[in-house]
Amino acid sequence: MAYVEDFVSFLFSSPTTVLGAAVLVAFYVFFFNLFNNQKGQEPPGPRPLPVFGNLLQLDLKKPHQSLFELSKKHGSVFTVYFGIEKVVVLAGYQTVKEALVNYAEEFGDRDITPILEDSNRACRVKTRLNQGILFANGDSWKEMRRFALSTLRDFGMGKRIAESKILDECDHLVEVLESHQGKPFDTRPPLTHATANIISSIVYGSRFEYNDSRFQNLVSRANQTIRLIGSPSVQLYNMFPRLASWVKNRHQILRNAQLTISDVKDLVKQLKETLVPHSCRGLVDCFLIRKQKKEGSCVGVSHFTEENLIYTVANLFGAGTDTTATTLRWALLLMAKYPQIQDKVQEELSRVVGNRQVRVDDRKNLPYTDAVIHETQRLANIVPMSLPHKTSRDVTFQGFFIKKDTSVFPLLTSVLYDESKWESPHTFNPSHFLDAEGKFISSDAFLPFSAGRRACLGESLAKMELFLFFTCLLQRFRFTPPAGVLPSELDLTPAVGFILNPLPHKLCAVNRQ
Repeated sequence: MAYVEDFVSFLFSSPTTVLGAAVLVAFYVFFFNLFNNQKGQEPPGPRPLPVFGNLLQLDLKKPHQSLFELSKKHGSVFTVYFGIEKVVVLAGYQTVKEALVNYAEEFGDRDITPILEDSNRACRVKTRLNQGILFANGDSWKEMRRFALSTLRDFGMGKRIAESKILDECDHLVEVLESHQGKPFDTRPPLTHATANIISSIVYGSRFEYNDSRFQNLVSRANQTIRLIGSPSVQLYNMFPRLASWVKNRHQILRNAQLTISDVKDLVKQLKETLVPHSCRGLVDCFLIRKQKKEGSCVGVSHFTEENLIYTVANLFGAGTDTTATTLRWALLLMAKYPQIQDKVQEELSRVVGNRQVRVDDRKNLPYTDAVIHETQRLANIVPMSLPHKTSRDVTFQGFFIKKDTSVFPLLTSVLYDESKWESPHTFNPSHFLDAEGKFISSDAFLPFSAGRRACLGESLAKMELFLFFTCLLQRFRFTPPAGVLPSELDLTPAVGFILNPLPHKLCAVNRQ
């Protein structure tokens, strides 16, 4: 809340008091008319203040929790104002699933925030931000998503070829953890490097060495950018873009975007110079070959442009690295905090698999281990507000009228912690995914990858990575807190950020063999 108080103080400092008062009066009239014109039509919600909207009712360090609490008072479909921007929040499993699946078209557009528009301009892309997959809409997005999904499948997403890549990377990861010789280490670097290499091998056609400086910079910038995008100062900037010169985190995000796009362009250039037609080493090659064919056909407008390639690659790398690595970090932290659960996982692995390498086909015979992984994803809740959506047209949903181009937050935390769907939503309880006989059972409220047309396109790859990396590490190591720290003292409070990482910590990986 300090960020909000500082902003209020700035607005009413002596040089700006008169201007501030005038702005407040103008926006009071705006909001008064707005509510009178739409009263009884739009979803209910807390009454906003002029200019600030409902800002004073939000904790910008954990906005998902503030919105979750507001949903308990205002219902599963409600309106809040982030500054002067109206946002409709969807809460609870039934509402989120209905909106994203049954009204997929209406709620299927992506909302582009000011910080993303700025990143686009900083990278000197001439067109408006509609490149790549994550932050694009319309025909370009449809074609890029379709291309990326089919290409990821061609390169083994959910198949043996991807399993082989992950198992090879497991060997490199184990080697890094063994080098610490049971001493405390930060889990972030090795896990992010391992997961980044999986998407790199699919996108570029080869992995990187962990000590490669460009690779390290790509990973660290992706992690930092995702963290900064969720910072209170950047959230304030998205509400009040005129704060641009005051927000240091914004400048860092733009700098990161420029450097990352430059690195991706260079990597693509190298692949282009060694391209062999009809022989795809990775997604980039497939894109370049498709681009050449489209240019040769001269049929219609092609979305296979260099800008789309650069942004698609950057999107896949960023989304495919931090989310999976963060989930694995939570998994290892939870194993160290709950050693009795770690015991059960390792007992099941020893009994079912023994010392041989775990394969994806073993999952069906490892119900407890599978339940632990799913429960980690549920409790970790790493993308609590999903990426913001936007209505593509006027829609009446659950009796409420929502206008075209309204920002929409599908509150995933309200689904993963829905008290009507989970026995103990706020505790780590693998039994959520086990029946009375100890067999694995799925839940329809398990939506860590979201749902509908904007669901994570790498879901099957992420599931495979989580299973193979987790079982490989638990087979080989016992994870414990550093000496002098009790398991009960390990802190499960998430760090501030768009993706909820664990707070900085160290663990010990003690070799079991």
